[in-house]
Amino acid sequence: MEFEREIKFDPARAEDFFESLPSRPAVVRIEPHEALAGARPVLLRTADLRRRLRLLLSERDASSKRLNLRHYAEAIRFRVTASRFEQALVHWQQARILWPTNYRQRLHLYAPAFVKLNLTNPYPRAYITRRLGAEGLCLGPFITRRVAEGFLESWLDLFRIRRCQIKIRRDPEFPGCIYSEMKMCLAPCFGGCTLAEYSDEVSRAAAFLRSGGGSLADALAQERELASAQLDFEHASALHKRLEKVQQLRRDLPELVRPIEQLHAIVLVRAAPENAIALFTVRGGQIADPFVLRFGELAGQPRSAEQILRELLEPVPTPDEANLKRAASGTLTIRDLEDHLALLARWFYGSPREGEIFFQETRPVSWPYRRILRACGRLLAPLGSEKHD
Repeated sequence: MEFEREIKFDPARAEDFFESLPSRPAVVRIEPHEALAGARPVLLRTADLRRRLRLLLSERDASSKRLNLRHYAEAIRFRVTASRFEQALVHWQQARILWPTNYRQRLHLYAPAFVKLNLTNPYPRAYITRRLGAEGLCLGPFITRRVAEGFLESWLDLFRIRRCQIKIRRDPEFPGCIYSEMKMCLAPCFGGCTLAEYSDEVSRAAAFLRSGGGSLADALAQERELASAQLDFEHASALHKRLEKVQQLRRDLPELVRPIEQLHAIVLVRAAPENAIALFTVRGGQIADPFVLRFGELAGQPRSAEQILRELLEPVPTPDEANLKRAASGTLTIRDLEDHLALLARWFYGSPREGEIFFQETRPVSWPYRRILRACGRLLAPLGSEKHD
């Protein structure tokens, strides 16, 4: 998303310059005079472009300590933004160009927490990380590391995979740990299981993450019904308690948290043009530049709003870790993907959240087009007159 306009700044005609600026939120880059050797542009985001530049570029009293760029600025370049989500994305894109080595520190943008199941190890384990990779299964983004740790502990309680960080040598004389004593781990460290048995348990744990807990919930429900049919009510009761624990874990999981390769969504926010909505598609955690749906122009088009949405969102991609593989090949860097997820998490977990988000439905794979269109109506409604579903 490039800057839309460039305006030269002449201190002698400052008032005309200020009046030519919109009083709207924007991302602005102040270009320095070429004569100022070593001077770098100044990148800002503001809720009111005219007011902010009037404060920075107006003539000031010599005793004032306020920052003044009147004799520094030669021109400005800016882009008007209609939402905080769009503004954050534009600011990030321009900051990467201006400060390629330390833009994260300048923007206070850091990768969120993920739960990672590292499948490259012969005896995989899960842990908390803030770094993605092309290998393994990453679940997130979580709002904080503490929330991620809480989910990890509850999830590990459902499976018997290891929690230790040691290198597995399968030594029969190894004493093991408290988790093996409590039958909470298959104990590959001293040969308590075969490699195939441990791999089967890891596959079940990974299936839980990929299905949002549905795989284990369905298996427990079927096993409970079978136990009830065989009049084994004690076993059925134990399975029911375990199923309730699984369902509670699923309910506590934020909607945004899912395997990164399955993170397909659409973010709806107001657009700068009148009576328009900006649609940001998210594919595997990667945020695309917005598509602007101009409802004021739809009356003269042969396509309906729903047809336009279908063309934008379909065909639906399959969860094949495409983005992480592209990141590994250089088309999309891992660092870029981490930044996109950080921006998305900052917006999603922010309060109040401006705009709405809808996720790809998995059973069956589809998009909730009617709900998306109703959300567009809510976003375009005058303040205070929104109607809810």
